[in-house]
Amino acid sequence: MTATRARLPAAERRAAVLQTALRVFAAGSYRGVTTADIAREAGVTEPILYRHFSSKRDLYLACLDEAWEQTRVVWEGIVETQSPAEWFQLMARSFLECRKADAPLASLWIQALAEAGDDAEIRSHLRSHLRGVHDFLAGTIAHAQSVGAVLPERDAVAEAWVFMSLGLLGSIGQRLGGLAEEDFPRIRAARREWMLGEAPGAPA
Repeated sequence: MTATRARLPAAERRAAVLQTALRVFAAGSYRGVTTADIAREAGVTEPILYRHFSSKRDLYLACLDEAWEQTRVVWEGIVETQSPAEWFQLMARSFLECRKADAPLASLWIQALAEAGDDAEIRSHLRSHLRGVHDFLAGTIAHAQSVGAVLPERDAVAEAWVFMSLGLLGSIGQRLGGLAEEDFPRIRAARREWMLGEAPGAPA
């Protein structure tokens, strides 16, 4: 009797393809990766892939949102379990670590930005996506201010954008093979001083 591969339920198959696509896009680029590459890595045919995602763009945008969902879950866990004074240090660390994992959010942002000028759908989706990430961060900063962990005079809206920009800086450095990595301890220390009012030289 010939052995047959167990058929996954549609939702599980879609999730498996999505996770594979995240990994493949992270290792390559939006333009350089094909749906054939992703299907092969996922162990499915392209027709099966297209049952779940209508195009490479559709799959890429789903990857972008999935990477944010995975990052958001990590950040919510930090907020729920850690001291407010440590929230942003731990969130920033997890953000940088995600560049090396299967959900490199900031790296996907860079890829999407490279396509946004020529693709109105990617541009619109990325704008909404980034606003959602920003709003989560701004709300978290405001929450930290309400419990006295962040200086009340800091602008939560502005600081959320700064936090995101540092994630982009880290991903740019990774793609260039090194840029500001040696400066990140100084950046973290400066940000803690600014946000928390710690004296210079306090542990980062």
